[in-house]
Amino acid sequence: MLQGMHGAARGWRILFALVGWVGLLAQYALSLDAGTRSVFGSTVVFFSYFTVLTNVLVALALTAPALFPDSRIGRWTASEGVRAAVAMYIAVVGLIYHTLLAATWNPQGLLVYVNQVLHTVMPIAFVLDWLLFVPKGRLRWIDPVKWLAYPLLYGLWTVIHGQLVGWYPYWFIDIGALGWERAGVNFAALLAFFLGLGLIVAAMDRGLSALGKGDSSVTLS
Repeated sequence: MLQGMHGAARGWRILFALVGWVGLLAQYALSLDAGTRSVFGSTVVFFSYFTVLTNVLVALALTAPALFPDSRIGRWTASEGVRAAVAMYIAVVGLIYHTLLAATWNPQGLLVYVNQVLHTVMPIAFVLDWLLFVPKGRLRWIDPVKWLAYPLLYGLWTVIHGQLVGWYPYWFIDIGALGWERAGVNFAALLAFFLGLGLIVAAMDRGLSALGKGDSSVTLS
């Protein structure tokens, strides 16, 4: 049973790591094919999306423990706190897309499938990975506050980049269109959403541990 669970976790992570990397590469190729910017400009824009950056985190967090479990990044991404944080980040990607962005976005052709991989398949796959294969009962209530560092850094990068080039990746933080006050309120609400979802993750971690789901034998590493 122990070996079967280890094998299931490793197989799951290899499968969805492959799906995630293919999705990211396809998205990048399609962004270059659009031909509206230089390669450098297209690359900067590509890595300006929270969806892309978070899917890179997810792909790394699936790949490293499965293929390089004894490496520094393998051990780091296998840790309970990191996996819970990444699960929360990618859950936000899926939730924000399907509630705020899907109605304003009409992808065509191959982009339809790539879009679903990055906004639906990978969020579900990684949240399930956290639920099924990560030991529970080791998170602290302060952890969701620490997890805000990533969206805060992203917000800082977005403001700097946006002020330099006059372009923002998402309408609800577009300072040029909304002004500083409205965009700031929207970003504060987004941070509150991150914190709330993080607290839910921490509560689930404790609840699942209490139900006997905290057996460390289910983890890949």
